[in-house]
Amino acid sequence: MNGPLDGIRVLDLSRLLPGPFATRTLRDLGAVVDKLEDPRGGDYLRRMPPSAGDGMNSVFHDLNRGKRSVALDLKRPEGRDVFLRLIERYDVLVESFRPGVMDRLGVGWETLRRRHRGLVYCAITGYGQTGPLKDRAGHDLNYLARAGVLGLTGPADGPPQVPGVQAADIGGALYAVIGILAALHERRRTGEGRLVDVSMCEAALSLAPFGFGSFVGGMHADRGRDVLTGGIAAYQTYETRDGGFMALAALEPKFWTAFCQGVGLEPDLRALAPGPHQEGPEGFKAKVAAIFRRKTRAEWIAFADATDCCLEPVLSPEETLADAQHRARGVFARGAGFVRTRTPVALAAQGEAPAQGEHTADVLREAGFTDEALEALRTSGAVKG
Repeated sequence: MNGPLDGIRVLDLSRLLPGPFATRTLRDLGAVVDKLEDPRGGDYLRRMPPSAGDGMNSVFHDLNRGKRSVALDLKRPEGRDVFLRLIERYDVLVESFRPGVMDRLGVGWETLRRRHRGLVYCAITGYGQTGPLKDRAGHDLNYLARAGVLGLTGPADGPPQVPGVQAADIGGALYAVIGILAALHERRRTGEGRLVDVSMCEAALSLAPFGFGSFVGGMHADRGRDVLTGGIAAYQTYETRDGGFMALAALEPKFWTAFCQGVGLEPDLRALAPGPHQEGPEGFKAKVAAIFRRKTRAEWIAFADATDCCLEPVLSPEETLADAQHRARGVFARGAGFVRTRTPVALAAQGEAPAQGEHTADVLREAGFTDEALEALRTSGAVKG
């Protein structure tokens, strides 16, 4: 079954998480994605632990399922020539090098747009293509810190906490997909491609509208003291009698009232506003914490099933895999975060992640390279596979 992006061809030069996440999403929606890797090492994530049992990283498998791999050395003149011949067959290029790297290789945006006016070129970087930090190295935690997002994370009386998800990486990946889809739509009208400049730092910043909105609106967004960062009893995680955890997010008065009535607590609406009344041994947080310690997590799950009050268990990865909601939606058969459309995509038919260079010969033959030309490229070291 074909997806809504059937017929779109993507050349993916990115590594690790953000770019491969973006191109996996495009693949899930039906695009053909060819992963171009350096023959010397390729995507670093391939060999990092944990292994899936075949020598490749289990996360690499998830991020690169259904793609084809081409091993091509862009530092060799022969490799660059092959690339320039190949690119004309693609609608989208995705890369995650620092600004200027593609130019130094002779395959930057300005060079490619002259050869292929309809190319959508997406560059995913830490800080974008311009600005004083454009050449600076970094990872997700750095981008969250510079974006001001990390400063909103963690308790008020301790250091900012390392998040359990890579919000800047994933946020950047999703903005890349959005930008690519918008550029493809525009190309239908104009015939022209576009450079999509994605900053992971800016992507992270955009994910914190409440924190920055509160500050701009005149409220100081203190870490751990705002409504959505741990400042109220109604929006907290609580430990249960048996050491489990529950997440309460009863922000609206009707949900807080339902929770209070269910546990025998006076539904005082002051609990929905930050302030000194939330803290201390007599504060709302302490009162609610004491209530949660009375029951096991299983008992609280039963309570949540019977009471409409925005209460859920904090699941481990193992529990999430077995969760009835995710199983009913086919999340782990289709891929977490998959966009369901009127035209479904049969992900099971897309195959596993490719071995490095597994499809080099196939892709080059499609572009018109003969077996003799392929053998010459292999001998020169410009390609592998």
